[in-house]
Amino acid sequence: MKGSAATFLTALAQVISTMGLYKPGHPARERAVDAVHDELSRLKEDHPNPAFTFLGSEIVFDNRPLSELRRWDWGSRLSNAGIQRLEIPGAPGRDEMERFLEELYSRLMGDPIDTSEARQTLERAIVFGAVEVPGGGRGRRGKEIVTATIDYTMEEEKAGVDFVHEELRDNSKLHLVEAEAVVRSLTVAMHGDQAFLIPLLQLKQFDQYTTTHALNVSVLAMALAEFIGLAPNEVRSFGISGLLHDLGKITIPEEILNKPGKLTDAEREVMNRHTIEGARIILESEENLDLPAVVAYEHHIKLNGGGYPKLRYPRRCHQASDLVHLCDVYDALRTHRPYRSAWEHERVIGYIDEGLGEEFEPELGHAFVQMMVQWHERIAVLESEKDVLPLGGTGTEEEGAADEEEGEDPAAGPEDAGSSEALQDSTPEASDEDRTEEST
Repeated sequence: MKGSAATFLTALAQVISTMGLYKPGHPARERAVDAVHDELSRLKEDHPNPAFTFLGSEIVFDNRPLSELRRWDWGSRLSNAGIQRLEIPGAPGRDEMERFLEELYSRLMGDPIDTSEARQTLERAIVFGAVEVPGGGRGRRGKEIVTATIDYTMEEEKAGVDFVHEELRDNSKLHLVEAEAVVRSLTVAMHGDQAFLIPLLQLKQFDQYTTTHALNVSVLAMALAEFIGLAPNEVRSFGISGLLHDLGKITIPEEILNKPGKLTDAEREVMNRHTIEGARIILESEENLDLPAVVAYEHHIKLNGGGYPKLRYPRRCHQASDLVHLCDVYDALRTHRPYRSAWEHERVIGYIDEGLGEEFEPELGHAFVQMMVQWHERIAVLESEKDVLPLGGTGTEEEGAADEEEGEDPAAGPEDAGSSEALQDSTPEASDEDRTEEST
């Protein structure tokens, strides 16, 4: 299915390259046009209305990432030329296809042609241009460009994480390809509005926490990695690390993960081993996942050496571990758990700010706080994975924040809400995050 889409785009790139070498009418150029027209006909047999989106290095076909072309540099070229969306609702003939290709080539060369005849024909069969952002946007527009909008939900991403966890639990197999697809899809969703969006899922059922938390930490990790200026490949690597950071939790019994009361010493020992188990599972499953394995092992270690597992020789954790630790704590404290209610956004930010230099790496912590302030209006908390991500960024974080549980004082600490080990005093070592981390 997607192979046909990848084959069509490959033929499209080949014909554009050929047009740069040969004049109209040359046999090589004619053969290339024939090839891409034939590929389109084959594609439309399964997809009558194919639609492509080019968002930098990310390519989306029918609202799903096209993994076959993950290193296809023509996506960035098309996007930079103002062609972020390509839809083919009609059935263009061979001559119509050639006129479209000439327009496409001209745009890529920085010299768009302007013929009303070509426009009128293409608007019926081929729609292309910038992605429309309600209320304005940064996309290049001309009167000849027809814009299009895209809707994103988190439904398939959640299903993908559920699949990864279930396969690992039932068949002891880590599906890296599926995990990578989830991260690439999240990247598309975060950039799908031409302005950065941070989509976070709101927990509805406690037994869905592992999946919801994995998605949220992955999104926050990629957002922070991008905020501090890391390269795209590093951003995605941090995203994978965030997605898999709690993989060891699949070895923890549900009655311990969601226990509403205080953990016994034996239960705490079982819980704390999830970092070691997670690293072991990753290393045994995939040879090329060193960084996610390190993050799975280190993400509960604090800057001052506290947390777990205890290191035989004190050392600094990897930057990715420090970064995921911040995102882990933020999402954990913002989420209702069986042993305490969710904290408000401002309270969590204050806790992180107070912990800089002790629990959290200062530079990353400052960057995280700055990001959450600067991009606060870009945070979209979704009540369901089926909700459509809001275009234009309406600042839904507070609107979608988890409601306080009935009968609990929103200002009270988790210890007042019956938390087991939660915020027994105000020091970072005995913070709410100690118990929250056990269920992240």
